[in-house]
Amino acid sequence: MIARTGPGVKVAALAAGFRAGRAGRMDMDVIILGGGLVGATLAVGLSAHGLSATVVDPADPAITLAPGFDGRASAVASASGRMLDAIGVGSRLAGQGCPIARIRVSDGLKPGRLDFEPAADDGALGTMYENKALRRALFDAATGADGVDLRMQTRAVSVERGTAGVSVTLSSGDTVRAPLLIAAEGRNSPTRAAAGITVAQWRYDHTATIGAFHHERPHDNTAFEIFYPAGPFALLPLPDDAIGHRSAIVWTVASRDAAGMAKLGDRAFLHEAEKRMGGFLGRLSDPSPRGAYPLGFHHAGRLTADRLALVGDAGHGIHPIAGQGLNLGFRDVAVLIEVLVEGKRLGMDLGAPALLDRYARWRGVDTFAVAFATDSLTRLFGIPGRTASAVRRLGIGAVNAIPPLKDRFMAEARGESGKLPKLLEGVRV
Repeated sequence: MIARTGPGVKVAALAAGFRAGRAGRMDMDVIILGGGLVGATLAVGLSAHGLSATVVDPADPAITLAPGFDGRASAVASASGRMLDAIGVGSRLAGQGCPIARIRVSDGLKPGRLDFEPAADDGALGTMYENKALRRALFDAATGADGVDLRMQTRAVSVERGTAGVSVTLSSGDTVRAPLLIAAEGRNSPTRAAAGITVAQWRYDHTATIGAFHHERPHDNTAFEIFYPAGPFALLPLPDDAIGHRSAIVWTVASRDAAGMAKLGDRAFLHEAEKRMGGFLGRLSDPSPRGAYPLGFHHAGRLTADRLALVGDAGHGIHPIAGQGLNLGFRDVAVLIEVLVEGKRLGMDLGAPALLDRYARWRGVDTFAVAFATDSLTRLFGIPGRTASAVRRLGIGAVNAIPPLKDRFMAEARGESGKLPKLLEGVRV
């Protein structure tokens, strides 16, 4: 039974066993603050395993799901893709993504490069999707899920985390309760701040310009990462459309140059991009709208507090140098689902310290390792000068020549390193 009320969307699956109470109160298994890509995936994944979630998000679906490409796209690693398949979201994305068959890394346009290309029977390293396609697939999955109570255009007015559970009063006037609160609000999470969780953070002297354009030659499903001292210049394959071949771009420049970059008209922007690429995709045309984002690093001192867990950017934010930010969030989701589903089967309180400690330990090492690696790469490739460039090219050549080391990097790109939760193997818990 699905009911729709209010200015946004409220999906109440009473048939799934939700316990409705007085004055708009409802008991759920978890409350998720933030319904973006990570929060929505978590809710849908929990519902697929029989757990219920209220998702609270202030965004207006009429805006976030509006047609047209807004310039944002994400690489979904192969392991993350298996999770989306397992929870029923992958089928909604069929035909909308572009497989990443190989990744080509170079230090500028100088000789020498590193090619990550798995064997044909190993499948793609990942898939590129427009964020709009991901948002639509997850929104449709959430609104159709028995266990998801989706409250769009709604805010949490007050949050109380106590020994007996969590109570959240919403801007709609309703109160929802659950044993566990999950913050998926992004890097400026107010819930994390209210919990007193400290954050290590700093700003890079970088601003990323994102968008997409068409090009004369096919990209052959190749992602290009070209490193310049000012920052990485990434080209990410998108599906062809009615106009022709298409790629997304993440162009990082020094912050002092960001204003000048923003003022470039489309023709000048494409001309400068062609120079950075050395023309290997031919003439560029028909650019999408562009966006600019200052880049920073942050890492929460802990991922949990009393009856609280952080997921996605609420817990960690990294430089987009390796395109792993969203996949780190998806790994949080896969681990948290496994921990909570197994806890539920054992009859445990879902906010119990033992469950939260297990989640924090499992994710802590991985998130720190990826954050450290991306930060180190950012600093290494940002060192100017011929000597530094020669050392980088020597390193690139060494990795290219040592198969076990190369395989390790490809495993990281696939999201297959470390102890994998079942969902990242494509198996439900």
